[in-house]
Amino acid sequence: MILSINVAVLLAVIIFVRVRRRVQARSRSDQWLTVAIVLAFGVLVAPTGFGQGVQHVMGQLADSVSRSGSP
Repeated sequence: MILSINVAVLLAVIIFVRVRRRVQARSRSDQWLTVAIVLAFGVLVAPTGFGQGVQHVMGQLADSVSRSGSP
């Protein structure tokens, strides 16, 4: 039996566990590690269909916010 795991899913689980921890107990290096993991997750998810969908939705949201602010 071969077990395969998607790296993006693994990083998503790691991010979820790290974000749920108490904020007061984090050091600066711990925060930078979380940032690096989230950045790696974003790079892995971006070229997928899900990543493209999120990019499209965020673009529409940014466009509607910018249009609502202009006279």
